[in-house]
Amino acid sequence: MAPRMPSPPGPKRPPTQTRQQVRAPVPGAAPGGARKAASQSAPKRALYWLASYPKSGNTWTRIFLANYLFDRKTPMPINQVHRIGMGDAIPKAYAPFAGGPFDPTSHEQSITIRPRMLRALASGDADLMFVKTHNARRSVLGEALIPLALTRGAAYIIRHPLDVACSYARHYGTTPEEACEGLSRADHLIVGDQGTVPQYLGDWSEHVRSWTQPRDIPVLVLRYEDLLADPTAGFTSLLEHIGVPVVEERLARAVRFSSFDEVRAQEEQAGFVEKSPSAQRFFHAGGSGKWREKIAPKKAAAFAEKHRAVMERYGYTV
Repeated sequence: MAPRMPSPPGPKRPPTQTRQQVRAPVPGAAPGGARKAASQSAPKRALYWLASYPKSGNTWTRIFLANYLFDRKTPMPINQVHRIGMGDAIPKAYAPFAGGPFDPTSHEQSITIRPRMLRALASGDADLMFVKTHNARRSVLGEALIPLALTRGAAYIIRHPLDVACSYARHYGTTPEEACEGLSRADHLIVGDQGTVPQYLGDWSEHVRSWTQPRDIPVLVLRYEDLLADPTAGFTSLLEHIGVPVVEERLARAVRFSSFDEVRAQEEQAGFVEKSPSAQRFFHAGGSGKWREKIAPKKAAAFAEKHRAVMERYGYTV
């Protein structure tokens, strides 16, 4: 039976081991997305997912990878970060497969098109293709959002959920309390509009479990807080998991070029295409623990009680 379509939380808005948990390195990953002829028969397991709940550090991770993989001598413009891969919610990626007008608000149309779009992406010339996703690893209308047959591996970025709630609220123009409610709803989603197809999040704990518990693909878990404390160590783990040689000078430069100060300065100068219309800026403050200034202790305790098992597993307390 097809699952019931989730209802949005409101109109137009979606309201540790503890360092890096590493499974086996991604098999057969070629450094820097080396090229090879695309298979014309069996699907190619070329997709490497950069997965997270929204506002958990996915953009930072992609900016680092863009600077490292392109071996930049000057910082990569943040509005060109899409050059290392695409997001799985971009309507223009779906439209060519619609056979007519494409409605990005339609659950049925985007889910029907998604398998063809992803297979075409995996069948391209790149040996490894990065894909950003905020979707939980689940099925909708009988279709797996993250198809195993096309998947090489994934990095899952996790952040203290109450910090996620505060950043999420600022991004979508809601309150931290409303965001906490969204993070605790099994039917939580980002509704489709002209900038995104529907994205199926679910509650925070189930999102984390969907990516970290299965053992059918290699998954690297990166804690946002550990990346803040030691970005060199964290991003080294990511490169090793992908299968990219680690060059210390190049690594240090990419870490520097993806620092908060650098990306914040770029946004102030040129803006950032991923900024929500509801937010003053995308790169607001960075850091961790800011939720203590925004969420009442009673509300934080109630949230932690619901998500205690996953929070404790990854070293998060209130």
